Parts: sequence; structure tokens; C-alpha cells
Amino acid sequence: MKKIGIVLRYELKEYLESKGFVAFTIVLALVGAALLFLPRFIDMSDFTGVQVIGGKQQGDGQGESGEAGQTGEKELYLYYDQAGVVREELLGQIFYGTDWRQAESREALTAAVEAQEAEAGFVVTGPVEYEYYVFNKSMSDSNTAMFDQAMKLFYRMDYCAANNIDLNEITAMYDVPITVSERILNKDSGSNYWYCYFLVIIVFMLIIMYGQMIAVAVTNEKSNRAIEVLVTSTTPNSLLFGKVIAGAISGLVQTGLVMGAVLISYQVNREQWGGMLDMFLHIPGDVLLSFAFFGLGGYLFYGFLYGAMGALVSKTEDVSKSSGGLQVVIMVVYFFSLLQLMNIDGPVIKVLSFLPVSSYSTMFARIAMGTVAPWEVVVSFLILAASIVGTGVLGARLYRMGTLRYGNPIKLSTALKDLKKSE
Repeated sequence: MKKIGIVLRYELKEYLESKGFVAFTIVLALVGAALLFLPRFIDMSDFTGVQVIGGKQQGDGQGESGEAGQTGEKELYLYYDQAGVVREELLGQIFYGTDWRQAESREALTAAVEAQEAEAGFVVTGPVEYEYYVFNKSMSDSNTAMFDQAMKLFYRMDYCAANNIDLNEITAMYDVPITVSERILNKDSGSNYWYCYFLVIIVFMLIIMYGQMIAVAVTNEKSNRAIEVLVTSTTPNSLLFGKVIAGAISGLVQTGLVMGAVLISYQVNREQWGGMLDMFLHIPGDVLLSFAFFGLGGYLFYGFLYGAMGALVSKTEDVSKSSGGLQVVIMVVYFFSLLQLMNIDGPVIKVLSFLPVSSYSTMFARIAMGTVAPWEVVVSFLILAASIVGTGVLGARLYRMGTLRYGNPIKLSTALKDLKKSE
């Protein structure tokens, strides 16, 4: 343990005193915090629905803020009414922030849209028929959906007028307000989905980034023959355990500082954002705690394997080849985990939450979104902890065997056969 502590302190010092590591962490934390403070200094009411004036918030669409929103430049829309059913005053209410004008003809409307003098144009050819003209249709274009509603309203108004029917009475019957009181007795999967998605991506990136760093560090020591000096003063087991644990601690420090800055900044400015980022950043404490434990466990599990893969090659350019199979496993688990978030109580994700290769992401997702018994969390973590120990022992043996072997990369299957022969 003493030798592991020496290696751990040295490796941890290398991480924490690295200017690149410190600068990257500080920049990420500051940028994340600064972005979340923007609504306090910039009017983002069009995006957040909350306008901040003099440090106080106001809802948009009401009073002065609503009037201010209407004083801006409006988009011009044209219509040509062949059927005589359009009521221009209603179009302005349905299409908020637009200026409507009647075109003299279909050709004039088409020419204006083609010259981009008007945003879009509508030619109403019948009581329930129209043509839509637009120069470039964006993916978020909802003009036809809104004009459909306008046409339906015009038709109802004309029908009720022709048949002496009170439209307001019919509308009140069809649009009767429904009052619902929702009581969620366990978890709101829809609201929790996005921050689980976000956390799965974070832990995946940590494993890939820091795992690759461990593998490259081990290979560098072999390529410059530093490993020959290191193994004379300590053991390969101490080297691998020290490197992996140091990487885990530095990863936790970096992730904790960045996530802490972002989450705290959002809590301070949550009202200014109108709560619109709750789906990403309003994360319960039990989910964060399970994320820390299972994420750390997943990192250690794969970190030992990455260290062993780095010891099987002598050149840094061969690291990706050696760890390719391991990265495939991580990628498959990553995509399966994301896909199964839509079926959080399904049998597939339940199985994945007990497997050490995937429990680091699927178990905390089940805690956040589904139904999970306390014994399941304990059993899953014990399996993961036992797998970490087993992987650490196996990784240390592969590391010890491969550290002083040079030349062509050693295949994992060959290394495992050699280990079996040496027993």
C-alpha cells in the first residue's frame, strides 16, 4: 500500500500541476457559469420567456414587456383570397408578430415571395382549400399548421352564420376547460430523461478520455525505457493501481468542479431562466450520489483494462489498435444504455444494470427514472466492486507481463494464454 501511495501521489501531482489540465478545468467551469448568468445581463426573453429589467423578472406577453415585444420589426405575410373567407384581423392573432397584407393577384404574391419581400404567401382557393408559397422552407416551419387552424375557424364562422348557430356556444361546448391534478407517486420519467441522457454522456466521455490517457502514459514509459527504472523501485501492481486511482481522482476533481459550477450557477439563476433548463440541470441529490459512486466504479473497472492494454504495446501509435476491442465494448454499452432509457423498467436495462460493463450508467438511470429496490442498488454495486478488484488483479498481471516486453504488439489472447501457462 505504501508503494501504491507513492505512485498515486506522483501521478496525481502530474495531473493537478499540469497547466493544460488546470486551464481546461477553469475555462470550462467559467464558461459554463458565465452562460448561465447571461439572462441577468442580456434580454433573453424571446428564448426564456422571462424578461429581466433592473434585476427583476417580468413575464413576456403582459404589460410593458408585451408591448415592447410588439414594437420590433414584424415579418410580412401575404394572402390572396379567391374564396372570400379570410378575416385578416384573425390571422394577426393566430400568427403572432406578423404583418398581413392582401395581394392583388396570385402572380403578385408569388413574385413578392420569390423576391423575398414577403416571408410567405397563402392563396385561398376555396372554403377548405389553399396554396402555400415560401422561398426556403425551414425544418421548423409551422405556417401550414397554423393556417390550417385559421381556415377551420373561418369555415366554422361561415357555417354558423349561414345556419343561425351561436359559434361562441358551440366553441364553449367543445373547448370546455379540464382541470387535472397530477400526483406522481414515484418518478417522472419524462422530466428526468434528459438529465439522465446528459449524465450517461458525461461518464462515457470520462472513461474514454481518461482511459486513453492511462494507456498512452503506460506506453510512453515503455517506449522511453522509463519503466525499466520504475520496476526496480516499485512493483508493476503498484504502478498500475497508482495510475488508475490517480486518474479517477483527477477525473472526479475536474468533473466535480465543472458540474458544480454549472449546477450552482443554474440554481442561482433558475428564476431568470424560467426553469426551462430543469430537464438538464435540476438533478436530485440521490441521482448525483449514485452517479458519483457508479461512475467512479465504471471508470476504475475500465481504467485497469486500459492500463493493461497500454502495457501490451511498445509504441503510442499502437495504443488505439490494442484498445480497439475495449472501445467497441464501451461504445456498444453506451448506445444500448441510451436506447433503453425509453424503456427504463424493461428487462434489458434491468439486466444491464447488474453487469459490471454497463451498470456504471444504467443503474443510476434506473434510480432516476424507474422503480428500483434498495437491494438491487446494493447488489449491483457489490458486483461492480468485486469486478473492479478482479479486473485490477487481471490488469496488474497483464501489466506486469507486458511492461518489459518490447517489439510487436502483444495480442490479448496471447497474453491471456501466457498468463495461464505461468500459473
